[in-house]
Amino acid sequence: MNGTVQDTHYALRQLRKNPGFACTAVLILTLGISASLALFGFVDAALLRPLPYPNPMRLVHVTESLPLLPRANLSYPDYLDWKKQNQVFSSMDVYIGNGFLLNTPAGTEPVSGTRVTDGFFRTLGVAPALGRDFYAGEDRLGAPRTVLLSYSAWQKRFGGRKGVIGQSVTLSGIPTSIVGVLPESFQFAPRGNTEFWTTLHPAGSCDLRRSCHGLDGVARLKDGVTVQMALANMQAIAKQLEMQYPDSNRGQGASVVALSEVIVGDVRPIFLTLFGGAGLLLLIACVNVSSLLLVRTQSRRREIAVRGALGASPARLIGQFIIEGLVLITIGCALGLAVASVFMRVLVGLLSKDLLASMPYLQGLGLNPHVLVFAVAIGALAAVLLSLTPILRSPLSRMQEGLAEGGRGSAGTLWRRLGPNLVVIELAVAFVLLVGGGLLGKSLYRLLHVELGFQSDHLATLQVGLPETSYAKDEQIVAAARQIVSRIESLPGVMSVGLSSVLPVSFNGNTTWIRFVGKPYSGEHNEVNEREISSALFTTLHAKLLRGRYFSDAEDASKPRVVIINETLAKKYFPGEDPIGKKIGDTSLSPTSLAEVIGIIEDVKDGSLDSETWPAVYYPFNQSTDNYFSVVVRTSQSAPSVLPALVSTIRQVDSAIGIMDETTMGQRIDSSPSAYMHRSSAWLVGGFAALALLLGVVGLYGVIAYSVSQRTREIGVRMALGAPRASVYQLIMKEAAWLTGMGIAAGIVCSIAAATLIRGLLFGVRPWDVATLVAVSALLGISALLAAYLPARRAARVDPMVALRYE
Repeated sequence: MNGTVQDTHYALRQLRKNPGFACTAVLILTLGISASLALFGFVDAALLRPLPYPNPMRLVHVTESLPLLPRANLSYPDYLDWKKQNQVFSSMDVYIGNGFLLNTPAGTEPVSGTRVTDGFFRTLGVAPALGRDFYAGEDRLGAPRTVLLSYSAWQKRFGGRKGVIGQSVTLSGIPTSIVGVLPESFQFAPRGNTEFWTTLHPAGSCDLRRSCHGLDGVARLKDGVTVQMALANMQAIAKQLEMQYPDSNRGQGASVVALSEVIVGDVRPIFLTLFGGAGLLLLIACVNVSSLLLVRTQSRRREIAVRGALGASPARLIGQFIIEGLVLITIGCALGLAVASVFMRVLVGLLSKDLLASMPYLQGLGLNPHVLVFAVAIGALAAVLLSLTPILRSPLSRMQEGLAEGGRGSAGTLWRRLGPNLVVIELAVAFVLLVGGGLLGKSLYRLLHVELGFQSDHLATLQVGLPETSYAKDEQIVAAARQIVSRIESLPGVMSVGLSSVLPVSFNGNTTWIRFVGKPYSGEHNEVNEREISSALFTTLHAKLLRGRYFSDAEDASKPRVVIINETLAKKYFPGEDPIGKKIGDTSLSPTSLAEVIGIIEDVKDGSLDSETWPAVYYPFNQSTDNYFSVVVRTSQSAPSVLPALVSTIRQVDSAIGIMDETTMGQRIDSSPSAYMHRSSAWLVGGFAALALLLGVVGLYGVIAYSVSQRTREIGVRMALGAPRASVYQLIMKEAAWLTGMGIAAGIVCSIAAATLIRGLLFGVRPWDVATLVAVSALLGISALLAAYLPARRAARVDPMVALRYE
C-alpha cells in the first residue's frame, strides 16, 4: 500500500513537471470519454432500460397490417372480434388520440387527450396514484363519462388537490367526472403528452363502422406465448374476418410487435449510429494518448534503467506504469462525467416540446447508475491500454540499453515500428467519421430541399377547434370557417387564407378507400390520403394546378360533389387518359359518395420529408366539414409577426374556439421529427468527425516531428554531403504521404462498410457516394500533409554543423 501511495505521488509529480503532456492527454481523454458517456446515456434511456411497467417483455402492440401500411390502425368492430377470438392474450385494449376543448375560467383551452378502453391501464399494469381505475364496462355507450388525469395535469390545472376526485370537468362541452390521478412516473410514449385519459364510448359513425380505422391496440401475452405465436394467431383471425367481411376487410392482415419496438424503433438506428461515432472518437483519443505515452516512455528510458539498476524490481516498475495510467484515466473520467452531464442536458434542451413528449424516457436523463458503471468500464479498458502499452512495447529486460544508449540521437525502434501504425489507425477512423458526417450532412441537405410541391416561405399556420356543442351542424361549421377566413383576410400583410383538415408535411394517413366509375373492380382497397380543403388553399400554398380548376367557395353541400386529385393518383389509376370529368366514390359507389374530378394538382408533400408521396384526394371543406381544421395564411411580411394577430382575430369570432400549434410552415418543417433526427445525426457525427480529424492530424504531426528529431544527425550528414533542401522536404513528406495514403485506403474500406450499416438513416444518398469519398480523401490528405509540412520545414532548415554535433 505504501508503494502504491508513493507511486501515485510520483505520478502526480511527473504530470506537474510536464504540464504540456498532462493537459494534452487529459483534454483528449475528456473529449472521448464525455462523448461516449453522453451518447450512452441516450442509448441506456431508450434502448437498454425496460419499459416502466410490470413484466414489460409481455406487452405487445397490436394493429392491422396493409401493403401500404405495415402497422395500420384497427377498427372498433375488428378489435371486439380480435379480443373475443384470440387465444394468446391475457388482456387486450385499444386507445386513440383525441384532443379536447377544456372550459377554464380564462376561456376555452385546447388540451391533449386519449380515449381508451376500460382495461387499458390494467393491461399496462399501472394503478392510479389517487382515486380509482376505470370500472369494467365504463367505456361502453351510455356509461357515465369518466376521466383519469395525468400527474402533470393534476398539478398544473388542479393544484394537486386530493379533493379533485369526483369533481366534474367539461371536455368539449361534455361534463366528465374525474375518478383518478395517474402516478408521476407513468409514461406512455405513443401518447406522451396526454393530460386527460377518458373512456372510449364508441358513438360516432367511424367508431361503429368496420371499414373505419383509428385505433391502436396494446395487449399482454399469456405465459409461454411468444410474439411470433401471437402474430400467427392474430393473422388467422384476420384471415377469417376477411372471408366473413370481404368488402371491409379485404387485404386486412395483422401486426403484433413488442411494445418497446413501437416506442423506440424509429430512434434505435440513430442512437446506435451516434453511439458508434462516439466510440470511434474514444478509440482515437485512446490511441492518441497511447502515442503520447510511448513517446514519453522513450524519453524516460534512462530514468527507468537507473531505477532498475538501483534495485527497483520489475513488478515495482510495472506498477509505476499502471499507476500513471490510472491517474490519467481517473482525471479524464472525472472531467468526462462532468462534461457528459452538461452535454446530455444541452442535447435534451434542443428537443422540441412535441418531440420530447414522444420520447418521455429521456426526461430526467443524467448520470444514473448505469452511466456510472459504463464510465467505470470504459475507464478500466482505457487504463489497461494506457498502462500496458508502454510495458508490452518496451521490455524491462532492455533497461541496460537505456543506460548505454546515448539518448535521443539514435532512433527508438519502438516508435519507428509502432507509431506509424497507430497514426494509420487514427487516420482510418477519422476517415470513417468524416465520411459518416458527410453522408449524413448530404442526406440532411437533400431532405430539407426535397420537392414539397408548394412554397413554404411566408406561411403562418395554426389549428382551430370548434366546440361541438355550439357547432354541431355542417352549416354552422361552414359559416364559422367563412367568418374566420374573412376576418383574417382583412388583416394587414395577409395575402390569402386557406383551410385544410391535415397540413402538408405532417403524415401519410387519414386515408380513404376509393373506387372509379366505369373501371373494373374486384373488391380491392385503393387506399389514398384524404384531405378536406378550402377553395383558396392551393393558391395560398402556391401549389401548381396541372389541369382543370380549383374549388369555388360556393361548392357546399347543396352543390354536386367534386374532388381534386394529385398527380401520383392520376398516374397510378388513370395511366394514359385524362381524369378530368371522371367520377370517384366509395367501394360501393353509393350515390352520396360520388364526386367528379375537376382538377389535377402537382404532388404536394403530405407525409414526412423522407416519406414517399401517396395518391391523394382533396374534397371541398364546405362539402366535408370537420370541427377541427388548420388555417394556412400567406403573408407579405414576416410570418411569425402575424401569428399574434391571427389568434386575437379568431378569438373575436368566438372566444370558445380553441387555438393551438401557432407556428410558421418553415418552423414546422424544420422541427419535424424526420428533419430533427437527420439534423442531430449530421451535426453530432460531424462534430465527432471534426474532433477525429484534429486528433488524427495531431497524431501524424507528432509521428513526423518525432521522426525528424530522431533523424537530425542523418539529415545533417545528408545536407553536409550536398543534399538540397528540396530532398529533405521530399524525404519527410514522402513518409507523411505514405502514412496518409495507408490511412485513407483503410478508411475507404471501413467507411463503405460502416455507411452500409447506417443506410437506413441516409436520404437520397448511397453508402458508397463517390463525391463524399473523394471530398473526404482530399480533406484528410491536405490536412495531413499540411501537418507534416511544419516538421519538414524545420528539418530543411537544420544547420549541418549543429546537426553533426547533435548530442
